[in-house]
This record gives sequence, structure tokens and C-alpha cells, in this order.
Amino acid sequence: MKLDSRRPDFAVQPRRQNLEGLQRLRASTWVKLLQLPNPFSFDEALLLCPVSEDEWLTWIPDHGEAILNIRQFSY
Repeated sequence: MKLDSRRPDFAVQPRRQNLEGLQRLRASTWVKLLQLPNPFSFDEALLLCPVSEDEWLTWIPDHGEAILNIRQFSY
């Protein structure tokens, strides 16, 4: 028996997104803000839940809830 490697379904591995950085993000984690939303807010935010692949609903002390892109904080 000879295998035909030109067939499109031959040894096709499912594509996986690179979620390495996102796997470290979990609800109830404090992250460091790269830019303050206002001069009186804290410089950290509590992750509440993901809104999309690259956005999180957060709570920032002395500011309130905010949706942040993952580029707006470090973890």
C-alpha cells in the first residue's frame, strides 16, 4: 500500500491558536496597568471575566469597572 501525501486530508494536524500568554490570564488575578484611566485610580486592576479573545472586564480601585485590551496591562 502506498500513501498519497498530496491528498488534502493526509496527516493534517488541527490548527491551534497560540494561547500561551492568554493561559496565564485568569479571573481574580491582579494585573499591572500600563496607563492609568485617571490620575486618582490605582495602578492595578482585578480581572473579572474575558469579554473577547483580547479584552477583559476589570475592576480598578478608585475608578470602577473597565474593559481593557490585553495590551493595556502586564501580568
